Order: sequence, then C-alpha cells, then structure tokens
Amino acid sequence: MALRIVGAGVGRTGTTSLKAALEQLLDGPCYHMYELIEHPEAIAQWEMAVAGEPVDWDALLRGYAATVDWPAAAFWREILAANPDALVLLSTRESPDRWWASMEKTIVQALGSEVPPDRPDWARRRATTLAIMRSRLTPEWPDRDAAIEAYERHNAAVREEVPAERLIDWRPGDGWEPICSALGVAVPERAFPHENDTATFRERLELDPSRD
Repeated sequence: MALRIVGAGVGRTGTTSLKAALEQLLDGPCYHMYELIEHPEAIAQWEMAVAGEPVDWDALLRGYAATVDWPAAAFWREILAANPDALVLLSTRESPDRWWASMEKTIVQALGSEVPPDRPDWARRRATTLAIMRSRLTPEWPDRDAAIEAYERHNAAVREEVPAERLIDWRPGDGWEPICSALGVAVPERAFPHENDTATFRERLELDPSRD
C-alpha cells in the first residue's frame, strides 16, 4: 500500500482526529506518534533520520495509507519524495496562539516530565522526540515566541513548496469536506472525529489538569 496522504502538520493540530478520519476514508492505517509507541522497534529508523542517515521510507511506512503528527511530519519532504503521487495535508490551528496554548499544556509538559526508571523504551522515545523537535522545529521549542515563529515558518514552507493542487490546507473546524474533495470521495454521513483534546492528552499522561 503506497501512501496517499503525507501529513505535514505538527503535533497539536488535530492530528489524532485526522488519524481516525483518514483511516476511515482510506481504509488503511495512518502512521501517528501512537504507532511509534506501539512499535518501539522503529525508533532506530527515526534516530537515523534525525542523524541525517539514509532511511528506507518505503520499508518503514509499508502498509500505511497516510501519515500525520510527529515524527513523520518533521520529515514530510523526505516522505513525499519517496511517495511522489501522495497529497500533502497541512493541519494547523485557528491561530498560532491557539496552537501554542495546546502545545504548552501537553507536549511541552510531557517531554519535561520524569521518565519512570523501569521504562527505557519511554526514555529512548522521548530522547528521539526531543532530538526531532530541536533539529526540525527549533532548538528553543519550549519557548513560546521561538516555538510560534518556528511553527509559522514550517507552515509557510509547506505552503510555498507544495503545489496548490496537491495541498490540503486544513484546520480542525473544516471537517471532512476539504479532505474528501481532494481525494475525490463522498463525505461520510457520520460526524468528523474529535479525538485527543488537551484534557484527554493530559489525562492519558497523568498530568494534573489544574496545572496551567
């Protein structure tokens, strides 16, 4: 199965909802950070990608119909080069401030939390994610202004480099229509998925919801 959609949107832009939606539309799995959690053996490949070493993207993503979220979004150019017929889906939030508000309460806190001593897989995955954030977003990713600047720069690069006819520029409130139109498929009757909001993310990672 060749990739039909390469997700270029960074984390906290509705990517978990997109994963559910794309799996329904494409009748195949979508690669998300959750896949890395479920398949820790793939971490070595992402470590190679961060180091600038050659990666067999076809092998790494074999069987998937789409990608969204980290870590794949950080390497959208490389993945697109390996899948030249795929569409690019850029997911963003209503504003950079809304993105950062969600990012700060979820990913920033998650990456700054203590790693249980009996979870070496967690430690390795976090180290890889940190390396990706530093090298592909900004070394100052925990800083609001630096992160927002990098977020906007990333989104602008995607819009500039991908031809308009191959780009799906999507926000969570857009629902099914832009994706279905680009794919040439009917809009499902069921509501667009709404998954992994900030409260859910924090609950999953056992973060205190009262911490702002």
